Amino acid sequence: MSEYRRLYRQQGWYFFTVVTYNREKILIQPDNLIRLRQSLSHVMKKLPFNIDAVVILPDHIHCIWRLPLDDDDFSTRWRLIKRYFSIGINAPLTKRAEKRIWQRRFWEHLLRNEEDWRTHMDYIHYNPVKHGYVQSPGDWPYGSFQRAVMQGLYPADWGAKEPSSINEMNLE
Repeated sequence: MSEYRRLYRQQGWYFFTVVTYNREKILIQPDNLIRLRQSLSHVMKKLPFNIDAVVILPDHIHCIWRLPLDDDDFSTRWRLIKRYFSIGINAPLTKRAEKRIWQRRFWEHLLRNEEDWRTHMDYIHYNPVKHGYVQSPGDWPYGSFQRAVMQGLYPADWGAKEPSSINEMNLE
């Protein structure tokens, strides 16, 4: 059996990739978008954290979270988000009696500095272009790119070509 070791850091800055079961393309269906937003909001009220960036694609999510000063428990947050999202969805069960909606685990990376943060921000916002869904990050409605533009983090026309900072990255 695999032994997963996660790096927990209070007030950590993390990049996550969360994938649907068998990469089913369910996340941008209108009801599921609402369900996902409600799940995130519900968990954020109980266990606060900040979302610096997010992109929701049909079969996976990438995001960057900042955890509170005295808290390092991102695993419980993801478990609850997945559980709340799954309530009310009729899906087949696995051998462990889990709904076949999410892959069991998720991928996390502790961001080490501003450059690491910037690289992962670029990866998140360019991801819909990388997958061929749109020509420009600003055309993808299921993410935080427009908010980042309003915050002055990107020009509105950013992402016309793949940023060199993420050329070799594949965090799927």
